Amino acid sequence: MKQFQFKKSLGQNFLNDKNVINKIVESADIDKRTLVIEIGPGGGAITELMVPKAGHALLYEADSRLESHLNELLKGNDNYDIIIGDFLKADLGGDLIKYSYDKLYVVANLPYYITTPIIMKFVEECILPEKMVIMVQKEVAYRLSASVGSRDYGSLTVFLNYYYDIKKLFDVSRNCFTPKPNVDSAIVEMKLKDNRLEVLDMDLFKRLVRDSFLYKRKTIRNNLKGYNLEVIGNILDKYGFNLSVRAENLELEIFVEMANELAKNR
Repeated sequence: MKQFQFKKSLGQNFLNDKNVINKIVESADIDKRTLVIEIGPGGGAITELMVPKAGHALLYEADSRLESHLNELLKGNDNYDIIIGDFLKADLGGDLIKYSYDKLYVVANLPYYITTPIIMKFVEECILPEKMVIMVQKEVAYRLSASVGSRDYGSLTVFLNYYYDIKKLFDVSRNCFTPKPNVDSAIVEMKLKDNRLEVLDMDLFKRLVRDSFLYKRKTIRNNLKGYNLEVIGNILDKYGFNLSVRAENLELEIFVEMANELAKNR
C-alpha cells in the first residue's frame, strides 16, 4: 500500500497500529456463527484478522482500486464477499438474504463524514445487528454513549439508546492512522437490547425526540410548542419535572411515555 494515493473525499485514513487492530477484533468476539459486515475495509488491517474468525464476511468498499488488494490479502479464505460501491445506496436486505447466519455483527472503522447516516441506515431499514464495534470520531463516541444531563446527550443518543446499549471501549490516537487525520478516534460498542420499550407510533417518537432537542438551550415548552403540552406536562409531572425542563435532562423512558400518550390523545 506504499504507493497508494489516498482519497480525502472518501475519508480514507487507514489504521496501522497492530495493538489497536487486535483490540478491535478481540472486542468484537466473532465466531463461525457470525455474519460480519465491514463498511470501508480500506487497506484490510481489521479485515485480515476478522475474516478467518467469521462464518462469513460482507465487505462494503467504495473505492474499486482496493478490490484486488483485499482479494490478495484474503487469499486462502473463501468466506467473504466484496461489494464495491456506496454503502448508503446498497440494498442491504437484498444482500443479506443470500446468507444463513445466527448472529449479525458490524465491525468497522467508519468513514467519519458519514458515520451517523451509516448507523441510521441499519435502523431505518429495520436491520438490527446484534452487535456493532465501530471506530468513530471521538466527539461522536461521546454523543453516542452520553449519559443523561451531560452536554453530549442529544437526540441521536436517545434514539439509538432505544435500540442499543452503547458504551465507549477505548480511545484511539490520530497517530495510529495513515494518513494522520485531524481528529482523535474512539471505539464504541453497541449491543442490541433484548427487551425494548413499546412505542405506539415510531414516527411520532422520532419526531418528538428530534424536536425536543431542536434548540438545546431551550425548554421543552419552547421546543414542543406544536404538540399537546397538557399531555406532555402531565407525563413530566409524573417524573418530577415540568415544562421548563430541558430535553438533556430526560431519560429515554420519559420520551417513550410522552410519545405514547400523545399517540393515544390524537
